[in-house]
Order: sequence, then C-alpha cells, then structure tokens
Amino acid sequence: MAHDVVALAVELTDMAAADHQCAVRANSDDPAEQLAWRRLTARHGDRLDEIMEEYGWPTAALVGEEAARAAWLIAQHADRQLDVQRRAFQLMQQAVSAGAASPRELAFLHDRALVNEGRKQVYGTQIAGVKDGSPVPWPCEEPERMDELRAEVGIEPFDEYVARFSMA
Repeated sequence: MAHDVVALAVELTDMAAADHQCAVRANSDDPAEQLAWRRLTARHGDRLDEIMEEYGWPTAALVGEEAARAAWLIAQHADRQLDVQRRAFQLMQQAVSAGAASPRELAFLHDRALVNEGRKQVYGTQIAGVKDGSPVPWPCEEPERMDELRAEVGIEPFDEYVARFSMA
C-alpha cells in the first residue's frame, strides 16, 4: 500500500504540472489547442474518478500537501464532468468535516460545480467576465453576504481577490 500511495502522489502532481502547462490553451483562439485542453482535463477527471473510487478523497495525510492540492485542481478543472466534480465535492466535504482538507479549496470547488450546473455560486470565486476593467463574479445566492461567507472559509474579501487579476 505504501508504494502505491507514493506512486499516486507522483501521478497527481504530474497531472497538475501537465494541467498548468496546458492551461494557457483553455482560452486559445485555436480550436485545436482548446480541444487539447479539454482532452487533458477529461483524461485527468476520469483518472481522479478512479482514484476516488479506490482511495476516497486524496487528503494531505494520504498523499502529501502538494498531491492533495493537485487532486483539488484536477477536480476544479473537470468542468465537463459534473459527476466527477460532484463526487469530489462530496468526498472533500467529508474530509473538511474531519479536518483533513481545506475549507477554502472546498469553497472554490463548490462554486465551480454550481456555476457548471447553471446555478448561483455561494462564495463569488468564479469570474464571469470583466466589466469596466473589473472582474465580475457569476451570480451569487447572497451577494450581500459574499464577503462574510468568504471569510468563514479563509478567502479574502472579493475586492482584494479581484485586485490580483485587475489589468492595471
């Protein structure tokens, strides 16, 4: 089992590295590059689904911090695999309840899955576009409570968050 977990950690971090390398293609003007991105994220989503089937959520206690974060990133980018995102959310929610995963990362995954389902997000982590030079979030369930809810899971206020992305 120990060797399997080490191999799993390496596999997850390698997938995240490939994700980072290929992510620039996601919004490319070239349809072939967009397709390459979609294929990569789908392959990774399928593999994460197999990993969750065998191990549950790959927590830092199981695979280490870097690989656990990699698993979250893979789930985050499984946008065309809502079943994988929902399963990751459920398993990660259990891990957060047990103190074994990041509430902040769970909040990002929750919002991402909600937006992918065409629903309103909770924490305002998913950006719909830019208006007058400022990032605008997808619609939120309770926009007036967004910063309060963000604070509860360790996410900076929305204005501070988007300042990092502004085209200054």
